[in-house]
Amino acid sequence: MLFSATMTSKVEKLQRASLVNPVKVEVSDKFQTPDLLIQQYLFIPAKYKECYLTYLMNQFSGQSILVFAATCNNSQRLALLLRNLNFPAVALHGQMSQPKRLSALNKFKSGGRSILICTDVASCGLDIPSVDLVVNFDLPGHGKDYIHRVGRTARAGRSGRAIAMVTQYDVEVYQRLEGLLGTKLPAYDVDEQTVLVFLERVQAAQRIATRELKELTDGGGKRGKGKKGKKDDYNNDSYESSIRDGAKSGYHNQRGGGNAKKKQKRR
Repeated sequence: MLFSATMTSKVEKLQRASLVNPVKVEVSDKFQTPDLLIQQYLFIPAKYKECYLTYLMNQFSGQSILVFAATCNNSQRLALLLRNLNFPAVALHGQMSQPKRLSALNKFKSGGRSILICTDVASCGLDIPSVDLVVNFDLPGHGKDYIHRVGRTARAGRSGRAIAMVTQYDVEVYQRLEGLLGTKLPAYDVDEQTVLVFLERVQAAQRIATRELKELTDGGGKRGKGKKGKKDDYNNDSYESSIRDGAKSGYHNQRGGGNAKKKQKRR
């Protein structure tokens, strides 16, 4: 007997190589989402994308949330951004070692962190009993990936919500997605002026998160040369705090340094 959650081309090849005249039993081969799932889209300007994400995290604060990003780098950046804004976020992506992935997943499942920022590594095959909201920060390129993502919520008779963030650059991809689903999703209505209240804080947090990410991916900068393992400390709170303090002080020193240079030139 051969069991698989999805029938991919690789699984089909394995089936042909190992089984003789098998009887195929499947639930459905159509693009289907759970009946109790509320699906919506949010059309936004790309330049304010992180600001709208922050607004959503604030609106659904206290709930269990999955945020899907397209790349490992982007998922880590968003996790750092949200933590700088005091949201309990943790990252999960393919550049993390298996122990780090399990640690991040356990933090999320235990309620230690209520926001999991992830790539498609978390879209299927993970045992996450209860997810209240799925946010597609980056739209998937294929409808099957969308089905897997939103299928993380509204499971086992529970209700759930999925929101797709659509920018002016995602319209064509989104239209293809609606075509595969065979339905037009309703809009999630927000007031842009209310969202932009977060803009200044988000921009400041973005600058710090970008610097933190560089420190993490470079292995701690000059001080981290020759030290192994730093790059994988994506969710190490103590290591991250030390980088955050350095990033903040460095940012302020850079501003101060610039003023000092100007004064020297005037003299």
